[in-house]
Amino acid sequence: MVAPRRPANLADMVRELAKTRGEAIALEFEGRQTNFVELDVLTNRVANGLIALGVRPNQRIAYLGKNSDVFFELLLGAMKANVVMAPVNWRLAPPEVAFIVADSRAPVLFVGPECLDQIRDIRAQLPDLRVVIATEGGAGECQDYSAWRDAQSSQDPKIEINPQDVAIQLYTSGTTGKPKGAMLSHANLCNLLENGDGEIADWNRWTEDDVSLVAMPVFHIGGSGWGLLGLYHGAKGVIAREFDPTKVLDFIERARITKLFMVPAAMQFVARQPRARNVDFSRLKYILYGASPIPAAVLRECIDVFGCGFVQLYGMTETSGSIVALPPEDHVEGSERMRSAGKALPGVELAILDAEGKRLGPGEVGEIATRSRSNMVGY
Repeated sequence: MVAPRRPANLADMVRELAKTRGEAIALEFEGRQTNFVELDVLTNRVANGLIALGVRPNQRIAYLGKNSDVFFELLLGAMKANVVMAPVNWRLAPPEVAFIVADSRAPVLFVGPECLDQIRDIRAQLPDLRVVIATEGGAGECQDYSAWRDAQSSQDPKIEINPQDVAIQLYTSGTTGKPKGAMLSHANLCNLLENGDGEIADWNRWTEDDVSLVAMPVFHIGGSGWGLLGLYHGAKGVIAREFDPTKVLDFIERARITKLFMVPAAMQFVARQPRARNVDFSRLKYILYGASPIPAAVLRECIDVFGCGFVQLYGMTETSGSIVALPPEDHVEGSERMRSAGKALPGVELAILDAEGKRLGPGEVGEIATRSRSNMVGY
């Protein structure tokens, strides 16, 4: 693969990939394929459409819907206009959705077909919302996304972007209080996607032959971040509308998936499908997993079923995703390291602190503190 120059921001990433990867497939969703040149043009149209709607640099737009190639067109198109995408968890109750959209002060909302009724019910609670665009049509009172996008200029808007500008606002927590919008900058995400400054581990290398599966929800860093990671390295990304354990096996077989990220519960669901042990996993290089602890018995079962390399990741939305990894060579039965989340990734500093902020020694329990260029701008 021709190594692209390191982009200063993710809008430049799209432009560079159009030059280096050309007609290679960037995204595939339910039979629709988009190559890197087409993605560059489509994201130009999105950017120009947002500008025409009066969305200003650093303003937020919201997305409420399941996974789709449209999400990545919007995310990257918004970046070209220096506008910030704020994805919303489509599983939330209407009052929670209303809170996030209102908190983001988004003047424009893009909504999937499964969420149209929800928006009709709460629109009166969203004073900043001016325009609702339906991503898959079928809503008389809303503009249709494809018609809106295709009516825009295909010329690059060439909006200036500072690497420190916010690129995406992901809402996190909400368990003990209102969700908080974590602001991740272009610099935060580029640092993550570049794999830091150290030597790249084999499991973190990408080739032009790689195909990643985006099966985790895009409102979560495990979905949007994973999708961006594959794109950044010029790999093909196959997008699942939502996680379905039976369809994951279909994707692995038919789309020849080489890498995917799943949470442990999802791994268990897939491994326990009746036909899982009859699937050809020979193309699957690595499964990366994280976001919750995994029982040792479940991990052993998954290693036995999939037969690929496993990488445990630890991180959070506030760190732009993974900051710690347990590599495949440490996934050894009986190893003490299997009880660990791994070691800090290149460029990441870690410490375990007590209640007074003092560093603790090995084996002591305390609060995890981390410092890296991937730490968020703030809430």
